[in-house]
Amino acid sequence: MLLRLPSVLARLCGLPRVGRRSVPAAPSRQAGEAAARLAAAATAAPDAVLQRLGSAAAGLGAAQVSALRQRYGANVLAVKNRDSLARRLCRSFVNPFSVVLLVLACVSFITDYLLAAAGDKDLTAVLIVAGMVLVSGTLHFVQEARSGNALARLEGMVKTTIAVLRDGRERELPITDLVVGDVVRLAAGDMIPADMRVIRAKDLFVSQSSLTGESAPVEKFARALPAEAARQSPLDCNNLVFFGSNVLSGAAHGVVLAVGGATLFGSLARQLSVTAAPTSFDKGVNAVSWLLLRLMACMAPVVFFINGLTKGDWVEAAIFALSVAVGLTPEMLPTVVSANLVRGAVFMARKRVIVRRLNAIQNLGAMDVLCTDKTGTLTQDRIILEYSRDIHGKDDDDVLRHAFLNSWLQTGLKNLLDAAVVSHADEKRMQDLRQGYRLVDEMPFDFSRRRMSVVVEGGDGKRQIITKGALEEMLGICTAARDNGVDVPLTPELRQDITAHVHRYNADGLRVVAVAVRAVDAAPRAYVVDDERDMTLLGFLAFLDPPKESAARAVAALEGHGVRVKVLTGDNDAVTRSVCRQVGLRGRRVLLGADLEGMDAAALGRAVERADVFAKLNPLQKARIVTSLRSNGHVVGFMGDGINDAPAMKNADVAVSVDTAVDVARESAGVILLEKDLTVLEAGVMEGRRTYSNILKYIKITVSSNFGNMLSVLTASLLLPFLPMTPLQILILNLLYDLSCTAMPWDNVDADMLARPSVWNSGGIQRFMLWFGPVSSLFDLLTYALLFFVICPAALAAGGWAGLDPAGRAAFVALFQAGWFVESIWTQTLVLHMLRTPRVPLLQSRAAWQVTMLTFLGVAVGTAIPFAPLGRWLEMGALPVGFFPWLLAVLTGYLGLVSVVKLRFVRRHQAWL
Repeated sequence: MLLRLPSVLARLCGLPRVGRRSVPAAPSRQAGEAAARLAAAATAAPDAVLQRLGSAAAGLGAAQVSALRQRYGANVLAVKNRDSLARRLCRSFVNPFSVVLLVLACVSFITDYLLAAAGDKDLTAVLIVAGMVLVSGTLHFVQEARSGNALARLEGMVKTTIAVLRDGRERELPITDLVVGDVVRLAAGDMIPADMRVIRAKDLFVSQSSLTGESAPVEKFARALPAEAARQSPLDCNNLVFFGSNVLSGAAHGVVLAVGGATLFGSLARQLSVTAAPTSFDKGVNAVSWLLLRLMACMAPVVFFINGLTKGDWVEAAIFALSVAVGLTPEMLPTVVSANLVRGAVFMARKRVIVRRLNAIQNLGAMDVLCTDKTGTLTQDRIILEYSRDIHGKDDDDVLRHAFLNSWLQTGLKNLLDAAVVSHADEKRMQDLRQGYRLVDEMPFDFSRRRMSVVVEGGDGKRQIITKGALEEMLGICTAARDNGVDVPLTPELRQDITAHVHRYNADGLRVVAVAVRAVDAAPRAYVVDDERDMTLLGFLAFLDPPKESAARAVAALEGHGVRVKVLTGDNDAVTRSVCRQVGLRGRRVLLGADLEGMDAAALGRAVERADVFAKLNPLQKARIVTSLRSNGHVVGFMGDGINDAPAMKNADVAVSVDTAVDVARESAGVILLEKDLTVLEAGVMEGRRTYSNILKYIKITVSSNFGNMLSVLTASLLLPFLPMTPLQILILNLLYDLSCTAMPWDNVDADMLARPSVWNSGGIQRFMLWFGPVSSLFDLLTYALLFFVICPAALAAGGWAGLDPAGRAAFVALFQAGWFVESIWTQTLVLHMLRTPRVPLLQSRAAWQVTMLTFLGVAVGTAIPFAPLGRWLEMGALPVGFFPWLLAVLTGYLGLVSVVKLRFVRRHQAWL
């Protein structure tokens, strides 16, 4: 149990469990039916599959959907269901801290009730400990419920949808609405939402790495497999696609064979294990847990043996040692951490930042390098077609007409360039082209070719391939150019002239796309990428995507906060340079994707530090840059919204996307922006740092304060003839302090703490504890001396401990324990206000009103306890008025020494939290 404590603590704090995790399997009946359908569908023709499922190429009818959902279930995996009420109650009340308290209650019950004399039986101690467990568990349960509800609301703001055919019409529906028999249209960037049989496909490449672990894409086809294929693994069938994979390129239509828990992913879930790579947040909390564990393991046995040997009561010594262990550990750690994270998530939602994974908040605050695409982040994501020009740079509507047919007729992933082409053509009144041509075939866009083609047929029956794409790639497939209506050879001189024209547009920040054609015969056949050859270059399109007005300010703000912005784009370097120059990224070194190809890991590690702009990258090169930056020790964020960004997002410490991103990018993200703007992201970074700072405040201050108290207890065990506080008094003190700290998520954070990235540092926590813990112990010892030699003898009008009878000694102990209890609650609370900031409290830095109110309420309650009936139950005596001037003097000296130590600590370590 002790060895598992750090991972248990991590789970209690709302963190993902690090290690193997079992996922509930789907019901066996549904899984068996789904497996049979997969096998039968792979060997049947598309029409036969549709017929068996009662569907059609035009999709299901509205009347069929409800019945099919009733029969096959909803498209929801059981693993995403929220834990039951019983499970959440168990998790809240059964944890290492509560177990120690319950053990203490059992020991108290045995000693105070079962073994006590008939007249001395008393359940007060047991009831108080049980009450502590109830308070702590209830707070954790309520906080977790609020966390779950808040996250559910935030998750509901971002839904994954898919294009579905129903009643012959295509509509975008949430993937949870899918039923068996639905016909789904797939395009590049889509997450595959269910297990499906492909019924139409064009250059469809799918990543199945989430199921098979293989990173290479798999091509899928619509044709039926031989009968013997039914005996092979479904994953080996090249006409089946599966839930959990995603489309890399191409387009397809598929019919749903299985949904939810009956999918292959669901049916294999019991055998699946998910190993979550620990983030810096996970490692930080685990490090704190191990630190506390080591301290408990060292101090509790020492206290047990010292008290057993000096006091002679081994049962009482055991109880007291357990109390010391609990007193060293902040019981409210899970609640405070969870409250901080949820409060941060809710606050970020107001800033239009949705947190999908709570630990992403701290990782966002720790980020010191942000990698981002150019389009839509630095630019307005509002692309306008400025020019359609021939090879000499003259306006040419023929280039626009061919580009319109390419953009309008393609069925794959249409981007903003396509929308700009269609809009501009409509302004030129080219709508008649929509009826004059039909799509015969297409070669969808992919990131290696950087172009896409359609095969169109006109009303006269003639066919042509129309291709548009990046200039360099287009020049590679062209052998001729159209010059004033005449096709001429594409000579090296003409290539150079065209390239010079394009570079001038690029230098002005215009993105250029070339357009080419080739006539083909009308014989029926399937067209492939190899048909993109011997083409005639018509001219080019020039698009403008102006920089956002807020981009320069946001870049400057992020870099001012210690986040270095690096631009990773597939666009060419000239356009990228122009945009970067306009947003303030001036004089930055630019590296091209081709420059990275020959670099080994060491050379790339050096290059990514020197350069801040990377252009003409493919998806794997983006991922490689992110990995290299992480290897150099950076906490890397990646902001992307396309299928080409997904590999890099998965490699980053924190992935950021937008609600309009493609499915695979959105699902890879831990943080989603409802507005694609770096200004919004900057607000998220600041909130991440604020959340981290408040979590670390609580941990550092509480651990150091409790450590000081336990040192004082250890010293008292050697010097005093009695316990300085009873086990229950220690627990009540600890609970009062922890309850007052539950307002810490709302505390103010100094501006200088937000100025730099925040990274977990377990060594810093230990240093903080060792510096400030002994300071409180020093004044505890002074309080011991005052109580033992001055205050208690004066209050009891006695000469000292040695001359007292048993009744007098009992009164002496009760008064002493009350005095140290009150002094402890005052020093612990006031030092929280001293150590929450490196500045002068109240004058230079003020705590939030919630923190001030709760902490001083805790002080008031703690001070009143010795005078109340609860104090008598806790065996405390009412303190004399003369105690409080001494208390004021001790507090003044303590706070003065803490201020001196604080200055020396900051100068020595050049840091605070």
